[in-house]
Amino acid sequence: MQVRYITNLDDIPGLTESEKTALKQVTEKFVFRLNDYYLRLIDWSDPNDPIRRLVIPSTSELQEYGRWDASDEDTNYTVKGCQHKYKSTALLIVSEVCGSYCRFCFRKRLFRADVQEAMPDVQEGIDYIAGKPEINNVLLTGGDPLILSTKKLRSIIEALRSIEHVKIIRIGSKMPLFNPMRIYEDEELLDLIRTYSTEEKRIYIMAHVNHPREITQEARRCFKALYDAGAIVVNQTPVLRGINDDPAVLGDLLDKLSWAGVTPYYFFINRPVAGNSGFVLSLKEVYRIVEQAKARTSGLGKRVRLCMSHTSGKIEILAIENGKAYLKYHQSRDGEYGKLMIMDCPKEASWFDELPGNEQYWTKPAKKTVRVVSVNEMPDMPQKKISLLEAER
Repeated sequence: MQVRYITNLDDIPGLTESEKTALKQVTEKFVFRLNDYYLRLIDWSDPNDPIRRLVIPSTSELQEYGRWDASDEDTNYTVKGCQHKYKSTALLIVSEVCGSYCRFCFRKRLFRADVQEAMPDVQEGIDYIAGKPEINNVLLTGGDPLILSTKKLRSIIEALRSIEHVKIIRIGSKMPLFNPMRIYEDEELLDLIRTYSTEEKRIYIMAHVNHPREITQEARRCFKALYDAGAIVVNQTPVLRGINDDPAVLGDLLDKLSWAGVTPYYFFINRPVAGNSGFVLSLKEVYRIVEQAKARTSGLGKRVRLCMSHTSGKIEILAIENGKAYLKYHQSRDGEYGKLMIMDCPKEASWFDELPGNEQYWTKPAKKTVRVVSVNEMPDMPQKKISLLEAER
């Protein structure tokens, strides 16, 4: 089934004319994209519907808040299109387009026409990975890699599989939720996974299920097709105000993921990204919601970890009790794996940088290449020019 993509708010029948007018100012800054399959999941009778909040713009996005690149990803690039932040893991930014655009996306900068971090040709990144034997897993990300043609994906995966020290290939994707048919109806894609996800070298799909209502019959069929092809599917989601900030909803998500055979992998704290003020929860609130959700599920659901993807690394939240945050580095740019941090935690704190004394635990890194311009140094309002996608047409 071919989905129809929608990039104009005038084509959304659930919005009133006044809403369309008010939201056009938002879409001039933060791009809008949706498809008719996912559109059908919205309950328009509920103005606070979580699926609506996930993909339909809100005027709250124009409130002054955060940075376009809240985790300083520009400092992770070694060559254009390739990030190497942690010793054993490299990222290839292979796409600047998704099946739909989540309003809270931490990489929404890639959708700006004046930002070119995603590369149509990732050969330079593959050559870099080939020369780094410590890299044993590679994450294809963007944007959404599964928006690419299967032919393009095959060329990337075949190139990575020719590198002996790359054992795991990960594909970060929300297509199992935005357009599951693209996966289970594409026999060439499933054959590609079947060929290159082997007993010793697996392909992992890093799914982005944010709410249990996204797990439709089509999504389950997609998960099954991926499993039958030999892929391993895990899930990660931020915990977001108005989307999944209810322990019952989050607990239901953990259950339904486990029942579908999808491993709950990460819960993330919302990154302080421009446009995201309406999704913010305090660290204390998120910790409470997550612990109450885990109390509703089995040990399989409890495998999930609550983390902040900070400039300095993935910081796991072990507990927030009596005004203190108990944290440790789950991943670390500077090799501080497992480092325990006990810090004062103000009631309203929503990010590591807002905890008093955080500066003693990290320093802002220097760039590894000057070929990537930080979006934080660019004008706040995107500048109009031909995008990478348009240039390829």
